[in-house]
Amino acid sequence: MDTKEEILRIIDLLNDTYESEQAWHGPSVVEVLRGVSPRMAEAKLTHNTHSIAEIVFHMTTWRIFVVRKLQGDAAFDIKTKEKNWKTFPIVDEIEWETLQMELSLSQEELISEIEKKPNDLFLEDIVPGRDYTYYTMIHGLIQHDLYHAGQIALLKKALTLSVPADED
Repeated sequence: MDTKEEILRIIDLLNDTYESEQAWHGPSVVEVLRGVSPRMAEAKLTHNTHSIAEIVFHMTTWRIFVVRKLQGDAAFDIKTKEKNWKTFPIVDEIEWETLQMELSLSQEELISEIEKKPNDLFLEDIVPGRDYTYYTMIHGLIQHDLYHAGQIALLKKALTLSVPADED
């Protein structure tokens, strides 16, 4: 029996959520970010909502959290607002590209850490410093990405109507 079968299924789910162009749930994270300009990334619909840039930072932060936990780091945490959410009052082209690249690199790191596991038995182990399993944490990240992909998709639609296009 292949004891990495569940790991491979989870990696497929992570990749579908992140970059598939044919995921049954709808647009992947990469798809919803396609066409978002720096101006759209920094814009907020109201003063008490997050911008797309802030959501991308938040998603990356949680991916890094999962990677660090997969590496066995019990002390790593992101409970403070500064570590979990960052304000981006102005986003230029380089900063926006950097945010997207960091998200992409966090996807690669995440998959790499999961692939290092010799079998799927670790999935039932408790995450260091937490009271849930790796299985729950990784599936929680998938759900977290889907939730925020939906937010970004809605923000993008609303901002397409209200934010002037970037000038070339």
